Amino acid sequence: MIRFFYVILGNLHRVWMIPKMGYMARHQEKYSEELRYEYDRHAIRLMNNRGRIRTEAYGMEHLPEEGGYVMFANHQGKYDALGIMLSHDRPCSVVMDDARSHMPLVKQFIDLVGGKRMKLNDLRQAAGIIREVGNEVKTGRKFIIFPSGGYKHRNGNYVDPFKPGSFKSAMRARAPIVPVALVDSWKVFDLWSLRRVRTKVLYLKPLYYEEYKGMSSVEICNQIYERICKAVYLAENNVEEAVLQ
Repeated sequence: MIRFFYVILGNLHRVWMIPKMGYMARHQEKYSEELRYEYDRHAIRLMNNRGRIRTEAYGMEHLPEEGGYVMFANHQGKYDALGIMLSHDRPCSVVMDDARSHMPLVKQFIDLVGGKRMKLNDLRQAAGIIREVGNEVKTGRKFIIFPSGGYKHRNGNYVDPFKPGSFKSAMRARAPIVPVALVDSWKVFDLWSLRRVRTKVLYLKPLYYEEYKGMSSVEICNQIYERICKAVYLAENNVEEAVLQ
């Protein structure tokens, strides 16, 4: 957490950006989705420069060229969605745990990209969010979902088990499922150090509707989980081989 406080203190002179982000989120008729997304990315870059954080992305050529899709990623910590957004050029949104989404700055980040807040202990509300995501993906929107439903501060690249229900958002939309493997993302805010840190975002080959239409959510979940686990393991030594998973 020392880096988190270091980044906050180092950017106090930019505190005016927080109410501006809130204003942009409330007045979407004035600010396009592309502009709001780029403002979020601008804030992430400022944070990374101050925090000595470098994110490397691989496999962007795997991202579908047209239409909406859902990215499913392993969850390691507070930086995960930021690392993906930083490397994902087209506007995307995120599904986040409601309990973690109302902190200052976090709230503005989520609101600016039209993120969804999911109450993990409320199955009816969670199912409703999954339906909303599916409906919006049909219109061409792109989302990040962490199918583990949360993360534990265990300082490592362990991949928590995924929840099959998360995949019903993409299934409902008949949209591509894009596995995303995050490596060393936990180091950004969990490592008790200010030394330079490097994280990796690996976009793996998508699973298209034609490939999964006969599969259950459990089967899809198991396949994506295995691919991400293998990619995380390989990426620690061989990124080129990892992105082929």
